[in-house]
Amino acid sequence: MADKNGIWGTGRRKTATARVKLVKGSGKLTVNGKPSEVYFPVESLRTLVNQPLQVTGLEGQFDLTVNVKGGGLSGQAGAVRHGISRALIEHDADLRTVLKQSGMLTRDARKKERNKPGQPGARKRFQFSKR
Repeated sequence: MADKNGIWGTGRRKTATARVKLVKGSGKLTVNGKPSEVYFPVESLRTLVNQPLQVTGLEGQFDLTVNVKGGGLSGQAGAVRHGISRALIEHDADLRTVLKQSGMLTRDARKKERNKPGQPGARKRFQFSKR
């Protein structure tokens, strides 16, 4: 969704949801009011978040403001990546093929499997005893 203040995109992964706002700028990324280096302390998560901008060659052209909630850091990073990709498509529809081929528009639907009743875990069973 585009408005006069910027372009919005929503991303999801596991139980995390990210709202991403794209505004023309110098390439600053703010996540929940903190710089991305502070919010995502692990380098691999920061590279995951920046992938859509690197693939499209738009690094340093937009300021990104992200609100993310739910899940852990890994799920949140995936949600932010998904949200940035969707916001970039709102900005320029020609980027869709590049992002689609690199797999950044696909919502990763994998979630934690629920615990079944009468079992110690989702898949684990109690030891079988014949006698």
